[in-house]
Amino acid sequence: MLIVLIGFFAGIIGGMGIGGGTILIPSLIFLLGTQQHTAQSVNLISFIPTAIVAILIHLKHKNIQKELVLKLILLGIIGALTGSFIAVSLDAQLLKKVFAGFLFIMGLYEIFSKKNLKKK
Repeated sequence: MLIVLIGFFAGIIGGMGIGGGTILIPSLIFLLGTQQHTAQSVNLISFIPTAIVAILIHLKHKNIQKELVLKLILLGIIGALTGSFIAVSLDAQLLKKVFAGFLFIMGLYEIFSKKNLKKK
């Protein structure tokens, strides 16, 4: 039952574009006892079908800038290759600390940033 709740909540967060991995990875590690490397790979694999569903909805609502997306995909592939090689070479405990530090910094940024949000 716990995995159902984790998957559902991570899907909601991911569908909103916030990043389901911010929920899924810590939940897999702390609630289900999954190893860091495994949790991150499970997140990447589970991201594919959930992202496809979210993309289709965002395409329908014309929320995607195709020129920007193409540039980000190309650079993202290069970054993903680099990040994957780094992740598999790191000790699980160090990888967990790097991930936690990233979440902490992003959380602080979200709390204290004063973004100009464009209303629809």
